[in-house]
Amino acid sequence: MKLDARCQSIELIICDVDGVLTDGGLIFNNEGIETKRFHVHDGMGIKIWQRAGYRLALLTSRNSHIVKVRAAELGIDIVRQGFETKLPIVKEMAAEMGLSLEQICFLGDDLPDLATIRAVGLGVAVADAASDVREAAHHVTKLAGGRGAARETIELILKTKHRWQDVLRRFE
Repeated sequence: MKLDARCQSIELIICDVDGVLTDGGLIFNNEGIETKRFHVHDGMGIKIWQRAGYRLALLTSRNSHIVKVRAAELGIDIVRQGFETKLPIVKEMAAEMGLSLEQICFLGDDLPDLATIRAVGLGVAVADAASDVREAAHHVTKLAGGRGAARETIELILKTKHRWQDVLRRFE
């Protein structure tokens, strides 16, 4: 199936966090508190996606308080943490939302994302993803994780759906 056709059916984007919405670096201060660096372009992209009437979810292998904070800031109400085996969770989300796997885009970067990238309608690997993940993906972004790859994917889907001009009009 061609990329355009895959993009047309997408109703839900599910993003991994570390290595996708962040650059994958883990930073701990002297008190053991974890911090993450998120890119503002991804945040704006998520807001644009939501304003266009779509939903976005976060699904990550790790547990981190800062993920909850960032999700709340962006109005993301579907957050699943601590799941290294992601495909069963994606199937569960799809069932809860009445969606097929073909209506889901998943953004990932490493081996725990591999099965999900293969199973969904649009499996996306960020530019600096593990080589096996890039090879399995339907699309590989030009931008690296934590550098606007989620925004790039959102723009791709909205442009393919002919919704990008609607987005631009809101900012004129």
